[in-house]
Amino acid sequence: MKRINMMKKSVFAFALLMTVGLAKAQDEAVAIVNDSVSKTAVTKDTVKIPFKRVKLDGVSSVVGDYVILESDIDKTLFDLKRQGIDTKKLTRCELLGKLMEDKLYAHHAVQDSVVVSDAEINDYVDRVIQYFVQEMGDMDKVLKFYRKDNEASFRKQLFDINKEQKLSQKMQETITEEVEITPEEVRTFFKEIPVDEKPKFGAELEIAQIVIEPNIPKEVEDAVVNRLKKMRKEIVEDGVPFRTQAILYSQDPGSSSKGGYYPLTKQTPFAKELKDMAYSLEEGQVSEPFKTDFGWHLVTVDKIRGQELDIRHLLLIPEAPKAEIQKAKARMDSIRTAIMKNEITFSDAALKYSQEKETRQNGGKLINPATFDTKFELTKMEPTLYQQIQNLTDDELSLPLIDESQPGQKKFKILKITNRIEAHEADYSRDYIKIKELALKQKQLNVVRKWMREKIEDTYINVSNDYSGCNFANNWLKQ
Repeated sequence: MKRINMMKKSVFAFALLMTVGLAKAQDEAVAIVNDSVSKTAVTKDTVKIPFKRVKLDGVSSVVGDYVILESDIDKTLFDLKRQGIDTKKLTRCELLGKLMEDKLYAHHAVQDSVVVSDAEINDYVDRVIQYFVQEMGDMDKVLKFYRKDNEASFRKQLFDINKEQKLSQKMQETITEEVEITPEEVRTFFKEIPVDEKPKFGAELEIAQIVIEPNIPKEVEDAVVNRLKKMRKEIVEDGVPFRTQAILYSQDPGSSSKGGYYPLTKQTPFAKELKDMAYSLEEGQVSEPFKTDFGWHLVTVDKIRGQELDIRHLLLIPEAPKAEIQKAKARMDSIRTAIMKNEITFSDAALKYSQEKETRQNGGKLINPATFDTKFELTKMEPTLYQQIQNLTDDELSLPLIDESQPGQKKFKILKITNRIEAHEADYSRDYIKIKELALKQKQLNVVRKWMREKIEDTYINVSNDYSGCNFANNWLKQ
């Protein structure tokens, strides 16, 4: 098989390996439904012992401490169909192989003491159950629908499902987290691809922007700080749970529904001020109000595990008065006019006027969060940004746009396409970042494969005779 096809398949396989995570509430519902309606039989003996339900669900395989049932394969197939994936060419052997990979990761995560916070899983379970109750009306209907005797058993099943998935995910991350690649390895990887099989990259744009924010008067900020101080008093002195305050009042869309919960490490890409504050607290301690670029915050620490924290976070965003919003809009208009009259270049205007710290020093150029360079591939561009630039010609300025991506905040911006790169065959110099990413994924995949081979040999694995004829990608049969 040609190398480039092998490369593409390897990268695709690696993507599949690395996508295990917490499932959506709806998908968990399907998993539980399928488990609940597994085949049952009713038996009765001659002395009138009460009816007894016996679950008829064969064991497909055992991997370490984990058992895979026939119904697990059925659930996986059903979920794939629900997601619109064509399953006609998928065999039960392939599905079982993927499930065994997941169990192998989870088993060795436990063996290697990989930590998954119970608080994180419980928060997710709370949200799943909250979703079910909202959909069905009350908890009794939820339990009846999923054939559960009580809420505790229902919660335990959801907890076990998601704990295992999170263990598998973190084990995969652990295997590859220290894999790095040198420029020489990237160069070798690229040179070994035959000329007629070089990858093709789609059309790309480089985009710059200037951002103007409305002024927030001191009295508005003071009001927010005083409100947070009152909340802190209610938490510390009156016993109101931090979680409750976050659910009711936090303007952070990423955590408010979870009671403000976040797992935190030194590498988590949060504001420096927030991380510094969290790491200065003891368990149960609640911070004083503090400010970041996103607004004003309260933080508490639920659990400390070495350098990993379970925190809760509450964000309030000062809202600019209408008069200040109008002033910001007028300022944006005047900057745009000055650029169009050639009184100042876009790059100089970004440096002089833009209030976005991340881009102003670079002439306003946006950084692609997926690749960390300045190029955006059209087919992979975030939809909102694509809509804003799709009709712009090169060097044309957009009209002033309102950015409300952060709740409670209004910003104004103008956009400009600074460079357009047409679809092309991979070029080492121009496309180094993308080529490096492909080379790194290939190297990570090789590491994962080596880990898999070694752990299969060292782990107790038993596969049902029904699957003894399978041609597995991995040596599960140890032949």
